[in-house]
Amino acid sequence: MRRRHLVRLRAFIRDQVKPAVILVVVLCSFRWAVADWNIVPSGSMNPTILEGDRILVNKLAFGMHVPFTSWEVAHWSSPRRGDVIVFTSPADGQRLVKRVTGLPGDTVAMVHNRLVINGAGAEYEALSVDAGAALPGPQLPHEFAKEQIDGQRHPVMSTPALPARRDFGPITVPVGQYFVLGDNRDNSADSRYFGFVPQQNIVGRSSYVIYSLDVDHWPAPRWGRTAKKLP
Repeated sequence: MRRRHLVRLRAFIRDQVKPAVILVVVLCSFRWAVADWNIVPSGSMNPTILEGDRILVNKLAFGMHVPFTSWEVAHWSSPRRGDVIVFTSPADGQRLVKRVTGLPGDTVAMVHNRLVINGAGAEYEALSVDAGAALPGPQLPHEFAKEQIDGQRHPVMSTPALPARRDFGPITVPVGQYFVLGDNRDNSADSRYFGFVPQQNIVGRSSYVIYSLDVDHWPAPRWGRTAKKLP
């Protein structure tokens, strides 16, 4: 009888447990080394990314790491100015989403909330208040613009009623590090506060919203943001 139970246990492990364990390991390895999604809980990237968005993170955008480690085994690209990246904060290790503004060697400054890169001011084009129509929660008066740097254009917003660091620099970005900002310039903890982001802290690049849930009407989906490409 005992032998029969042992045979059945071995068969169960072989036919049920082992395939399940292999599947979990493969899926976890894929999410760790190839692609993952990131839930956005804050509004620091408004109006580009909204609270409740689930963004796709391409972990092979810049190189390949050994699964479950930070060891890079191959490197084929570096972040470009304007990329939306996911990284671990050098301040507290939290995973954050920001936009690359300064590359290694760049001189970065901000004057009255207007960026200056290597001595050249960014160009700004006004956007209508409709740009913030989808923003969740109670709204303060915001100002919206399209910022252009080196031909890359993306929306940004400011909130004059909030205290924020609207002037800094000029500072030079060290080799192997990056200067990042949130598109929500007056409500973002970014390189103005915690400093530069080392290359090894970068998890991947994000270019799409996979799907989104409306935080004001939880858990209603925002169908219009499904598979939305990020500027």
